[in-house]
Amino acid sequence: MTLNTPISTIMTKKIIGLTREDDLKRAEMLFNRYRVKHIPVVEGECIIGMISYTDLMRISIPKVIAGDKHSLDSEVPNNFTIDQVMAKDITTIDPETTIKEVTSILANKGFHSLPIEKDGVLLGIVTTRDLLNYFLKEA
Repeated sequence: MTLNTPISTIMTKKIIGLTREDDLKRAEMLFNRYRVKHIPVVEGECIIGMISYTDLMRISIPKVIAGDKHSLDSEVPNNFTIDQVMAKDITTIDPETTIKEVTSILANKGFHSLPIEKDGVLLGIVTTRDLLNYFLKEA
């Protein structure tokens, strides 16, 4: 296993993104459809923010599932905008950043994903799941 491998070799290149114009119902649909936990918010090819599933759940309204007093579901309100919910101060990395460096950033900063960009263009995203899969495959 080499930890000096560039992150670009394991990053997710197919980006599922949102824009400021999208609503939170669309965000919820994308989280559920693609089973992801982090979605970049983009303007053209540039990342301007990140929204996590946790961000969405923080503003969701709990509701009891019909007929079951003990089961809870939630409803995402549409009175917030993507812009209000997304994290704007995000850390991005270069595609040549090593797996070791990325692991260190995620571990020390408490992040669960990092967008990868070069010259202002979003190229991909790497998550703790991507790293765990890499380590399992290489072990």
